Amino acid sequence: MQLQNTFIHHVFFWLKENNDNNRRQLIEGLEKLSSVQAIKQFHIGIPANTNRDVVENSYSVSWMLFFDSAEDQEIYQVDPIHLNFVKECSHLWNKVTVFDSVNA
Repeated sequence: MQLQNTFIHHVFFWLKENNDNNRRQLIEGLEKLSSVQAIKQFHIGIPANTNRDVVENSYSVSWMLFFDSAEDQEIYQVDPIHLNFVKECSHLWNKVTVFDSVNA
């Protein structure tokens, strides 16, 4: 079943030091970030233990967000909770990659 009218914002973080303490700090920050009202649903994940040529699993933590619209995603980007998350947690990562998608 395809979700209708959904904007997906999927963020992948590579930690500067990929250890349990830094991963925990980032996940705690993402859990706080989940309180942004514009977010419909979210998923915090770590790489699954899958080993196939097509699987990218070098990241440390992923953050998948579901919004009702691109406009809601824009609201999230400037929400004070999001801006505070970046301020408090950006020292933990050295790379972030984002994949945004809409219904085909």
